[in-house]
Amino acid sequence: MSDWNTPIIEEFRTNGGKVGGMFEGAPLLLLTTTGAQSGQRHTTPLTYLSDGDRLIVFASNAGATTNPAWYHNLVAHPQATVEVGTETFNVTATVIMDEERDQLYARQVALSPGYAEYEAKTTRRIPAVALLR
Repeated sequence: MSDWNTPIIEEFRTNGGKVGGMFEGAPLLLLTTTGAQSGQRHTTPLTYLSDGDRLIVFASNAGATTNPAWYHNLVAHPQATVEVGTETFNVTATVIMDEERDQLYARQVALSPGYAEYEAKTTRRIPAVALLR
């Protein structure tokens, strides 16, 4: 867990899934993955998009040229744990990279315009990942 994520995770868990700062009011979850190489568990706070029974997360990495570590972890080990509010449950991750991804990404941009900036900053196609119980 990065030093940047630690206080967000602690605040999330202390306040029943609510945090302040840049994530205040945003739909936020904690995703715990198994390291692709290390096999160790890693927890990352992520904004998400609700889509029926699925939670959709986007491997934007703030527009960096590479996908984030949590994405690589999910590709290697699609079983993960999610915390939303005070609820914790297991999920299976599925990468979405077709037309459905474009539709989901457009919905996310409408809700959180910063995602348009992330997409503009990189030449890679930002993956969408569906998390399903």
